Amino acid sequence: MKKSYIFGIIVIAAAIMMIVSTAGDASSYVSFKDAHDMALDGNETKIHVVGELKKSPEGEIIGLNPSDDKLSFTFMMVDENGMEQEVFYNEPMPADFKRSEQVVVIGSFQKATFIADKILMKCPSKYQEETVI
Repeated sequence: MKKSYIFGIIVIAAAIMMIVSTAGDASSYVSFKDAHDMALDGNETKIHVVGELKKSPEGEIIGLNPSDDKLSFTFMMVDENGMEQEVFYNEPMPADFKRSEQVVVIGSFQKATFIADKILMKCPSKYQEETVI
């Protein structure tokens, strides 16, 4: 067998091993209800939940509570099904968090609180074209 064939087989095998090893780390997008049900069933995988910050009719954020030392905070989030849930994040509040249009929290439930390990935000675009009159 040629060395190039052996090298190709090794590269393909390595690629397959990488795909299989990362497939177990993949998490899914679910609602808070589904995430809570999964936690009750003993499933501790990391879950993505998409939603928005809970806001008053005036547009003010409701339920945003930074800790006294500003190293963690809790906030109320509304998922795509309209379910409200308290989320705890054990890191300082990200820049532009209050201006985000949509939030993705990655984590899992512990008792009645969703513990976020990571927060992804969709902020208003600074680069959208404005119509000039």
